[in-house]
Amino acid sequence: MKNKLLLHTCCAPCSTYVVDKLRKDGYDDITAYWYNINIHPFTEYKMRLDTLKQYAEMINLPLVIDYDYGIREFTRNVANNIDARCYFCYYSRLERTVKYAKENGYDSFSTTLLVSPYQKHELIIKIANELSEKYEIPFIYQDFREGFRIGQQMARDAGLYMQKYCGCIYSEWMSNDDHNKVELKLPEGLDFLPVEQSIVIKKVRENKEQYMSLLLEADPSEKLIRQYLVDGDLFVLTYKKEVVCVAVVTKIDDDICELKNVVTEEKYRGKGYAKKMLKYLCDNYKQKYHKMLVGTTENNIPFYVKQGFDKYEKTAKNFFVDNYEEEIKDGELVCTDLIYYSKKLKEKENNK
Repeated sequence: MKNKLLLHTCCAPCSTYVVDKLRKDGYDDITAYWYNINIHPFTEYKMRLDTLKQYAEMINLPLVIDYDYGIREFTRNVANNIDARCYFCYYSRLERTVKYAKENGYDSFSTTLLVSPYQKHELIIKIANELSEKYEIPFIYQDFREGFRIGQQMARDAGLYMQKYCGCIYSEWMSNDDHNKVELKLPEGLDFLPVEQSIVIKKVRENKEQYMSLLLEADPSEKLIRQYLVDGDLFVLTYKKEVVCVAVVTKIDDDICELKNVVTEEKYRGKGYAKKMLKYLCDNYKQKYHKMLVGTTENNIPFYVKQGFDKYEKTAKNFFVDNYEEEIKDGELVCTDLIYYSKKLKEKENNK
């Protein structure tokens, strides 16, 4: 295939699977393009760039480096609204890539950002398509997330430096649970942090609908909740006999179960109760199933990946549009697709 492709490259580990997959798909003229003003501090920026140089040489990948560190531009544009920083981060890097591709005779462009389950996948696609139309150069899209774990193993096998956070100072802070949790205010009535002995998780078999109001906070369709409550297993986590978190798990087949709903009472959110619930469920179901699925919105993918749901499975296109009468929003994100990830609970037994 004759297609001169410019690949925006965020780091070496994310490029491993992407470059390999594109080459196998016939893209025989790929050039990596480095422009990443979002990586802080400078020592981290230099480490990632040096690692990419090393890997590009290992696999004979041409590499164009834009050395503009851009920390002033980045911080000036995101400091007033750090929760919306990802839009500027994606747009600025991809636009610089597209401009270079257009000015230097490339036939198309893409980005390694598409491999990471931690990134806002749909937002990247939206921005790339907008830039493709604006600068009249094709955007090559593939959902590389299915190869994320493969790429990570390729990076480990190659001895590459593997970073622990996305890039910017805000993601570095938020990736540190101890700092990001900031248990500054405890729930009303508590004067100490909850201890393990005070937490009880039990399976509820009768009168499941008494938890409907809490379940609706995570899934606003009472109709859908009633459907999966019929045969689903409902679990309730209590602290000092007060309901804190509930979850519902259903059977898909003899090997796979699905987490349909998990939600924590508002005053207890950010305290780690959902994590405790998920750990309990995974420990409980590994005796019966080899894999647990979860369908989620893009904003919640990083949370589930951190809990071990790190294998991308599929995307149910227009799920929220087709199944909900009103527009569903997760923060500022208007939800359209339901994205499925899975966690391996145990090795699948081979029938001999």
